[in-house]
This record gives sequence, structure tokens and C-alpha cells, in this order.
Amino acid sequence: MTRPPGDPHRPRRTPPAGGRPAAPRRRVGEPRRSGDAAAPRPARPRPSAGQGRPAARPRPRPDARRPGPPRRPPAGPRSITLADPKRRLRLVTVCLGLVFAIFAGRLVQLQLLDSDALAAAAGANKYVRVALPAERGTITAADGTVLATSVDAYDITADPTMFTPEATHLPDAPEQAAALLAPILGQPKEKLAAALHLNAKNPKSQYALLTSRQTPQAKGRIADLKSTLTKQADTAACRGQRELLGKAPEKGGRQFLDTACVNPLAGVFWEQSTRRSYPANGLAANLVGFVNSEGTGTGGLELQYQQLLAGQDGYSTYASAAGRRVATAGGSRQDAVPGSDLRLTVDPDIQWAAQRAITDQVTNAGAEKGYVIVQDVKTGQVLAMAASPGFNPNDLASARADQLGNPALQDAYEPGSTAKLMTMAAVLDTGSANWDTHVTVPNTLQRADRVFHDDVDHETWYLTLAGVLAKSSNIGTIEAAEHLGATQAEANKVLAGYLDRFGIGKPTGLGFPGETRGILAKPEDWNGSQQYTIPFGQGLSVNALQATSVFSTIANGGVRVAPSLLAGTTGPDGRYTPAPAGEQSRVVTESTAKTLTEMLESVVTDEQGTGTKAQIPGYRVAGKTGTANRVDPKTGKYSGYTASFIGFAPADQPRVTVSCVIQDPVNGHFGGQLCGPVFKQVMEFTLKSLQVPPSGSEAPNLPVDWKP
Repeated sequence: MTRPPGDPHRPRRTPPAGGRPAAPRRRVGEPRRSGDAAAPRPARPRPSAGQGRPAARPRPRPDARRPGPPRRPPAGPRSITLADPKRRLRLVTVCLGLVFAIFAGRLVQLQLLDSDALAAAAGANKYVRVALPAERGTITAADGTVLATSVDAYDITADPTMFTPEATHLPDAPEQAAALLAPILGQPKEKLAAALHLNAKNPKSQYALLTSRQTPQAKGRIADLKSTLTKQADTAACRGQRELLGKAPEKGGRQFLDTACVNPLAGVFWEQSTRRSYPANGLAANLVGFVNSEGTGTGGLELQYQQLLAGQDGYSTYASAAGRRVATAGGSRQDAVPGSDLRLTVDPDIQWAAQRAITDQVTNAGAEKGYVIVQDVKTGQVLAMAASPGFNPNDLASARADQLGNPALQDAYEPGSTAKLMTMAAVLDTGSANWDTHVTVPNTLQRADRVFHDDVDHETWYLTLAGVLAKSSNIGTIEAAEHLGATQAEANKVLAGYLDRFGIGKPTGLGFPGETRGILAKPEDWNGSQQYTIPFGQGLSVNALQATSVFSTIANGGVRVAPSLLAGTTGPDGRYTPAPAGEQSRVVTESTAKTLTEMLESVVTDEQGTGTKAQIPGYRVAGKTGTANRVDPKTGKYSGYTASFIGFAPADQPRVTVSCVIQDPVNGHFGGQLCGPVFKQVMEFTLKSLQVPPSGSEAPNLPVDWKP
């Protein structure tokens, strides 16, 4: 193909001047070699429209150049020497070996060394464990009357993130919700509002416990109110407000909805739980006790038998991912074991009669407190144990701290003249004297560094030993106790031995929380005053059940039966197991017990006796009054009195013992005046309730005095 003449796109090659050979033609894309001359090409003007091709311009001839040294021919392509391939392969092999060694070591660590720990950690992160609380056992009276049980309840909770202004479009959602909940939950508005606000320490917390163990009625009121507010906020006008609020951006601050268009309780929820209920309210509350806010026994039998009542909690585990349960991932479950039920020896009717009687008398006497115990003399079972003032375990907030205990077991007091029964038992059982032994009782008696008196001033009394007990003479009791040994030290030792056998200074065996064992020093430690005051009931301390058990021992023919409160238990399998019988021990002979019973009858039947107010028509009654100086537990000094009366009936065939103790009375202080009527009221009710027939014989009416 020939190039048309005058083609501007293909310039002509001009041979070099001076006969210089032409440079080899360079191919397209080939780099320019060094030394090549690059002569600039002059631009060729393009022909304008309608014009022919312009004539070729003559090229100027280049100047002749001075010949230089001959140029070196251009160098050819460089050769590359490759590295040794074996060396490179060895290096790669070593690197790969190190990598695989690291992986192998890590695999050994994970699969062998740390496998158990990692599996446990993975399971802990993957599986959620939910506790299954055990149902707490029930406490019932002897006839099955429920004294304590567990009922359905609800924990009221909330999600604080749902009460923020951004979530509710209300500036004060926590305060509005608190105002609605306060009257239902019985909680202060300020406390509830504080719980509904996000916590500064945990600003993303989505759980707050407002109150626990609310009744189903309270939960129902919250549910109804929440439903009403939801319907109210779902009107057409409210939906329009929310739609406009969602479209319109905030201008000049946050925008809020009308109060009527927001449900401030939307973030309130409830969780099913249980709570302890006491259907009998304050009946036997001093015995049954109470539980704390966590449902754990804190006082009385609830505390003593906490493990038995609580049972064993179970659990359920399930797989969780992103906060949701994975139904196909399996899990495990261990059902809770319910607690055992307790059946007490308490008769609810007798308990009610005892509580009513002691409450009325404590009020009439203006006393600090008082307590009554009813005990079966044959079995040692406690049929009633009442205290005043009492409390309602359903409303602990209204009770004082000093009302929550059981003073009949927790108070240590000086028994006074009721303890003279033990001194007389020692005198008769050792043969030191008989019931009709003549005792001369002066108005005062000098012993050691003290002068002793009776409760009243009197001329010299000429009493039998039965009369000493009937008239409750301190001086006559001291004179009788001195015959227990050849020396005072020996007499002290003999008397201390009998006190020990009667259970003084030792636990009763109930194991009741906070029970006192009383105070009784060793006989060798009795000081000059104690060795003469202990025989008539001062200088030693007992609890009310210990004192009651002394009289039950005499009523039972001289055999002491350890007191008991628990009749039996019903396990989770429904099987009832009776409690073991109380331990028995002989304290005095049967003949001694019979004589003491007749002497105690004189206290009640003889016109000179101090217990005439305890008489019960149709029944023979044996008992003893007590009036003792009282040690104030706050100061440790004597202040006020302890009035008491303890007795049993029918005296010819004893069935029950009733004791009454009133602490620090204001209106009177003698035991016969204050506790005699309480004994009579409770004993009469008990005998009728147990259908005990009247006595079939007359009291012996032992003489109380003699003429010199």
C-alpha cells in the first residue's frame, strides 16, 4: 500500500547528515534506547475547510556535527541467577514445622490440660441455671389447725429503662408510677420513684425489685390498673399524637405526650413467688416465730427447724443464645424437695384461753409482761405457752423488738416461793422431816450477816411443815433446809443435788432458740446469803418451763418427763413420724410426791393458805404461790416484783399443770392475788376441754399449825 502524497500523519524519514547510518526502527511499545536521537517533530497545520493540501515545506538541513568517538552498541538483556532451591525449601520446611508445633501444643493444652475448665466455662456461658424454690413446710397445732403455711405471692418488679423520658415521652414517669403504686404496695412514693430511676452505677439495668411477697389481691389491683391505663392510652387521639411525634423532629427541646396518652405502669411486672402466712394471726406466735423477707426462719420454731421446714431447692438449666432460650439444645432439671410439716403438741383452744387470760391480767395489773404454760404431767407435752404482750407475725412492722421473743423460755427470773416445793421435796425425801413436823417460826431470823423476814410481820408461828408451805414462810423454810446435813455446807450440797435432778440450771431439752438455762451456782460457791435464800427461791434463776416442770414431776409421782413441743413430722413422702417420747428420770419417791401433793392442797384449801383464789369447784387443786423480788435486767438491781402461781389438777389424779408468771406489776404484787385467778381461769377451761372428770374424793386438809 502506497502512502498518498502529502499525508500529514506519516512524516517522511530524512537520512542523517554526514552519512550517519540510520537508527534501527523502534517497534511500537519498545523503550527508547539510550543514545538515540529524538529530534522534535514540527507540528503540521491541518488544512482548513475548502482548501487543498498545502505545499510541503522544505526541511532545513541539520548542521554537520563533529564526529565523536564511536558509540557502543546497546547492551543486550541482563541475565538473572536463581537462588539455590534446596536452601529455600529447607527454610520453608522449618517455618512450617514451627507453626505446626505451636498449633499442636495449643491443641494439647485445650484438649488435655484445660479441657475440663473450658468445658465448664462454655457450659456456664451457654446454659442458664434457674432455681426452683422448695415449698416450705407447714406448722400445725395438735388437732391440725394451721399455724403457719406458705401461700402464693408475687414479687413486684420493674424495668427502669422503660421509665426514661425517651421511652415514655413523659418528663416524670417514675414519679407518676410511684404515686399509683404506693397505696397498693404500702410503700413510700419516694422509695418507689428512686427504684424506678436508672441507677447511676448501673445505667443499663433492666431490673429493679420494688417489693416482694405481695398478696394475689395486690397483684390483681396492679394488673387491673395497668390494663385500664393501656386502654386509655390507646384512643384515636393518642395514636394521632404519637404519629405526629414520630414524624416531627425535636425542635427547641424534647417533646412530650399528654399524660392521658401514656401508661406509666407499662414497665411494671410481677414474678410469682411464695410468702409465709399465719392464718391464726397471733395465736402461739411466741412459739411458732416468724420468717424474714427472704423467707428464712428468724425466730421461734421457724428458726429452730429451719432446715427441716425449708426442704431442698431444685434447679432447671437450659441453653440460651442472645438472651433467648434454645429449645432444641436440651437442658437438665432437678425438682425441689418440699420441706417437712411440723405438728406441735399445742392445743389451739387451750392456747387461746391462756393468751386471753394472761393478756387481760397483764393489762389489769399494769405489768411489763406475763406468761402462762400448760403441760401434760404424764407426757411432758406443752399444751399451751402464751405470752403477753404478743405480736402478729403477719404484721411484724407493728411489733416492738421485745415482743418478738418467747419470754416463757428466754426470761431468767428468781422464782420465789414456788421454789420452796423443791426444798420440801429434799427434806421429805431424805427423811429429815415429815409433813407434820413441828416448826417454830419467829418473826425474824439471824443467819450469817443478814436478818430474814417473812412477807408479813407476825408473832411467833407454830406451824407444821405443811403449814410452812401453806403460809409460805421464808423463815420456816430456812429452818427446814438446815436439817438436810450435819453442817451448812453438807445441807447446801444435798439441796443442790435435788435442784439439779429437778432440771434447774440445765436446758429443758426443747432446744428452743434463745432459751435460758437459768442460773444456779455450785453449792461450794454459795455465799453467806445464797445458802439461806436459795431454799426459799431467791439467789437462783429459772425459766418458766423449768418451774412448771418441777410441779409436773411431783404430779407424775416423782418422775420427771422432759418437756416437748413437737408431736411429730410429716416428710415430703407424706409419711408421719411421731416425735420420741420425753426422757424420764425419777427425782423423788412416789410416797414423797404424794405427801407433797397433799401439802400443796393445803395451800389452796386452807383458809390460812396463800392460794385460795385458785380453788376450782368440783376439783382438788394442788399449787403454790410465789412473790419474789425482781432483778431489773437493765440495771442488774432489784426493782419491783415477780408474781407467780403454779399448780396441777385434779390433785387426786393429776392430769395437767398450769403456771402463771407476771413481771413487774403495779396494781398489786402477790402471786396469789394476781396469778391465782389466771390459774383458775385457764385450768377450768383446760379440764373441760380435755373432758377431765371431777375429783372423786375430798382433800385431806392437812393441819397447818399446832399449839405449843
